[in-house]
Amino acid sequence: MNARSGADEPKDPVRQRPADLIEPTVPQQGRRIAPHYGELPEHSAPQEVREPSVRHESPGRPEMPQYREVQQRCEVQQRRDPLEHPDPRVAADAAALENLLRCWVRETAPARPQDGLLRIPLPASGTALLVPVRHWSPVGWHRFDPPYLERAPESAMPLQAVAVAALIGREAAHATRRVGGTRPGAGPVEGASAAENTALVGRVADSVQRTARFLADRREHPEPPPGTDPFLEGEQALVFGHPLHPTPKSREGFSDAEERTYSPELRGSFPLHWMAVHRSALAGDSAWTDRGRPVSATQLALRLSGQALVGRLPEEYVPLPLHPWQAREVRHDTAVRALLDSGLLHDLGQTREHWSPTSSVRTVFRPDSTAMLKLSVGLRITNSRRENLRKELLRGVEVHRLLRGDLGRAWRAAHPGFDIVRDPAWLGVDVPGEGRLPGFDTVIRHNPFGAGEDAVCLAGLTAPVPLAPAPDAPPRATSAPTTPDPGSHSPPGALRSRLDRTVRALARRTGRQVGAVAAEWFLRYLDAVVRPILWLDAHGGIALEAHQQNTLVLLDEHGWPQGGRYRDNQGYYFRTSHREALSRRLPGAQLGLESDTFVDDEVTDERFAYYLGINNVLGLIGAFGSQQLADERLLLAAFRRFLQSAAREEPASPLAALLLDSPTLRCKANLLTRLHGMDELVGPVDTQSVYVTLDNPLTL
Repeated sequence: MNARSGADEPKDPVRQRPADLIEPTVPQQGRRIAPHYGELPEHSAPQEVREPSVRHESPGRPEMPQYREVQQRCEVQQRRDPLEHPDPRVAADAAALENLLRCWVRETAPARPQDGLLRIPLPASGTALLVPVRHWSPVGWHRFDPPYLERAPESAMPLQAVAVAALIGREAAHATRRVGGTRPGAGPVEGASAAENTALVGRVADSVQRTARFLADRREHPEPPPGTDPFLEGEQALVFGHPLHPTPKSREGFSDAEERTYSPELRGSFPLHWMAVHRSALAGDSAWTDRGRPVSATQLALRLSGQALVGRLPEEYVPLPLHPWQAREVRHDTAVRALLDSGLLHDLGQTREHWSPTSSVRTVFRPDSTAMLKLSVGLRITNSRRENLRKELLRGVEVHRLLRGDLGRAWRAAHPGFDIVRDPAWLGVDVPGEGRLPGFDTVIRHNPFGAGEDAVCLAGLTAPVPLAPAPDAPPRATSAPTTPDPGSHSPPGALRSRLDRTVRALARRTGRQVGAVAAEWFLRYLDAVVRPILWLDAHGGIALEAHQQNTLVLLDEHGWPQGGRYRDNQGYYFRTSHREALSRRLPGAQLGLESDTFVDDEVTDERFAYYLGINNVLGLIGAFGSQQLADERLLLAAFRRFLQSAAREEPASPLAALLLDSPTLRCKANLLTRLHGMDELVGPVDTQSVYVTLDNPLTL
C-alpha cells in the first residue's frame, strides 16, 4: 500500500470477474451454505468425503460414469495429503496446484460442489478441469487433490501446476476477448495479455522449484538450530507461503547459491554490505530515543555497524547498510557509479556479523540487536519489487511520533498487551541537487522482543511444516516435551503447523476436546489482537493493513494468546474524516502530506475489511478448519458475536458493522493481479491491485 491519492484514477480496476464472462451456465453465488452438510463435509478427514446417494449436477456435465471413474482414481491419493508426498517435488507441485485452484475459486465464485468433485469450465481450451475436493471451506481455505482434464483417458495423469496455470491464464485472456476487449474507462488492467500469461507460468514454475528445495531441506532438518529465537522460528516457517497466492515463493533474480544464503525458509544468514555516505548526500530522520534522549539516524548507523568499521570509515561519512544482493545490483546504476567516482560514496564491503532474513526476505534480524533493518531489495517477490519508498519511511516516523502522544498513551491504557513495532528512523541517499537515489532507503526498526518472549507472526503460526521424526513435537522450541496423542504416529513428511501442535498440546494439558480448546484460543486471539486494532481505528482514525504476515501474536508459556504486535510502515491508513483531529495530535508536522497517508474512508473501509477481516481473521478460521482443529461455522458464529460486541462500543470502528451487515465484501484477487502484471507498490492505493466481490460468509 503506497500511493494514496488519485482522484482521476478509476476506483475499480476490474468490474467484471472471469466467472461473469466465461461460463454463463455455471450458477454464480454458490457459496451459501446448505441446511445440512451431508453432501460435502466442511470439517472432515480426506477419506470422509464420500459420494452421496443423490448428486446435484451442474449444467453441461458429461455422463456420470466418468465422474465416478475420476473419483475412483483419486481414492488412493486421498488416503494421504498430497502435500506429504515422499517426493518433495511432487508435494511442492501439489501445493502450487492448490494455491492456483483456491485463487481461481475465490476470484470466480463457481457453484459449491455437491459431490466432492469441482468442475471448472475452460471454454478457451474447449475442456474443463475435474478437481477432487478434500475440504470445502466456507471462508475459502479449500483443500484439493490434483485435477484431471475432463474426458481424459483413464490412464491420464493428473495435471501439474504449470499446465493449470497456462489453462487458467488462457481463460482470463479469453474472457476479455469475448466482451470486446478493454472497456473505455476501465483502466489498464481489464484484460490479461498473452505475455502476462506466459510470465505467470514462469513464476509458477519458479515458485514450485523453490518450494521443493525448501521442503526437502526442512524435511532433512525439521528442528531449528539450538538457541533459535521463537520469533525467528516463526519467520522461517513459511515453507509453502501465502495459501491464496498463485506464486508465493517466486523470487526472480536469486541464483541457487543466493537462495541458500538469503532465504528464511532455508534458515539462511549473511553479513550486511556497508557503504560510506558523505553527509552532503545523506538523507534520514530519527524519532528514536534511548532513555528519553534523542538518538540520531547517524548515531544509530554507527551503533549498528559496530566495531567492524572502526578505522575504515572516513571522516564526514556515515555508514549505510545494504542487502548484499542489492549492493551488487546498485553498482550497475549510472548515478551510483557517479557518486562512487566523485567520492560521495565509498564501498566498505561486508562485515562479519550475520543477520537472519525474516519472512519478508528483505527485513533482517539479530536477537542481540536493539534494531531490525528493513532493507531495499529490488527483487520481484510475489507481485512486487521490494525497494523501500521514501514515503513509507516518512510514514513510519510519523506514526511513531503520533503514538508517543496522548493517542498512544490512551491506546496502551486500554490494551496494554498490544502495540506497533515501531519504525522510528531511516537512512537513504540523495544525489546533491537532484534528490532521492532509489535502492538505498533503509528502515531502522525497533526490535521489541526480549529473550524468552514468544512472539510469532500469524502466517508462521498457521503454516504447516514437516515434523521431526518423534510424534507430536512440543508447541514451543523452549518447551519441555509433552505426551503425544494416543495412537499418534507421524510418518516421514507429515505436516503440522505450530497452531495445530499448540492447540493439541493445550487439549492434552487441560483434558478438553480439541475443538473446544481451538474455539477458546480463537476468542482469546480476537480479544488480544483484533480488538486493539479496532480501538485504534475507532479512537484515532488509523486503520492497519493487518494481514497475517504483518500480525504478530504474543503467546504465554502454555501457548494462549496474550497480546500482539503490528508491523509494516507501508500499511497505515489515516482516514480523511479524521484529518483535522489527527493533525492536531502532531501540530506543525504537516501530517500525512509527504507520507501520503490519508486515504478516503470508502477505500479505507474496503482495504481494512480485506486485510483484517478476510485475510487475517477469516484466514485464521480457515486454518483451524482445514487443519481439522475446529468447525469453521462455529468460529464464524463466534466472530459474529465478537463483532456485535465491538459494534456497540462508543466510538466504534466502522469495520465491525461493515463485516456484520454487508452481504458482500471486496477482496484482493492475487491471481488476477498477477495476470495483469501489476506491481502492488506502484500507483494509487485504490487501483494498485485487482479486487473482486465475494459473498460475505458472516452473513450467509
